[in-house]
Amino acid sequence: MSLIRGSRLAVMLLGPATWYVAGCAPPVQEAYVPSAQVTALSPENQESIKKVLTEYCGTVERPKLLGQPDMNPNHLKQGAAVYKQYCQQCHGVTGDGNGPQAAYMIPKPRDYRKGMFKFTSTIYGSKPLREDILRTIRRGIMGTSMPSFDLLAPQDLEAVTDYVLALTHRGELEALLGEAAEFDGKIDAAAVPGMVQGILDQWKEARVNVVNPRAPMPALTDAHVKAGKDLFLSIGCNKCHGDEGRGEVTDALPNDSWGNPNKAADITAGMLRGGTDPLDVYRRIEAGINGTSMPAFRSQFENEPEKIWDLVAYVMSIYDSRRNGIIPPSIILKPLPGVATGQSEPAASGSGE
Repeated sequence: MSLIRGSRLAVMLLGPATWYVAGCAPPVQEAYVPSAQVTALSPENQESIKKVLTEYCGTVERPKLLGQPDMNPNHLKQGAAVYKQYCQQCHGVTGDGNGPQAAYMIPKPRDYRKGMFKFTSTIYGSKPLREDILRTIRRGIMGTSMPSFDLLAPQDLEAVTDYVLALTHRGELEALLGEAAEFDGKIDAAAVPGMVQGILDQWKEARVNVVNPRAPMPALTDAHVKAGKDLFLSIGCNKCHGDEGRGEVTDALPNDSWGNPNKAADITAGMLRGGTDPLDVYRRIEAGINGTSMPAFRSQFENEPEKIWDLVAYVMSIYDSRRNGIIPPSIILKPLPGVATGQSEPAASGSGE
């Protein structure tokens, strides 16, 4: 177990109280932290924004979910308690991804405040479904420090999902208020309900933006795998993922939308972060991955959606290969510069590293 995952597990098991050693420092009263955008504003605008956020989104002690005035406050308090125990150390009190453990993690914990999530069932640029967030919490993200929380009680999972949404909507509203203050020099109270409704409308639209396959899934055969590999190379997937899908391309990709380093996945490592079901892979190809350099290929296959299943077949055929010790034939016994291998030609196949 890595040091990072070990630290994460210790926090999960022992809870936030372990951060304070008796006699060293008293617990600090927690509060939401304003964004850098807001702290750059005048004190008057900062105070105005704080008042609006408190009115619509509540406080750490009494959180509110934007657009859900009738939600049982005890439900959100339960979610806040679960979040504090299991999530806050990485994602931070405000959901900004800057918890005390975050500095030691690669990739960085998600900053919820943008309202942007990578692994969704919706089209590129759309908000996720609530179920997408719940699914990520339940199963975790393989290959990262985000563990599965499937052992939590169902009511805890539901409550913490709504609390994550509360932090997300709070961040979205904060950003709009900050932009308004920068542009107009002050916060117009009359404009706030429109901002709130705009945020809620985007999340409601996610329901009509779900990615459902436009061609039925066939029985994925070797012929589909071969056709998928040909497509993988011909449409440029290898430019980022490498010819064998190992993500070994050296050209730097631009940072992601959260400002963090952006690297193409090693498909062969057995850690597809968005899920390993064929439908999960289909959605990653057709819709892309929000906030990253992984584009949506929907338009490219607008008239031939069945070809996406060929790519799915190829990805499914290699996604666990390296973890299982399978070496692609093209790199077996590949000689190092100046080193003789003792064989004039590479072997045709292999099963170990």
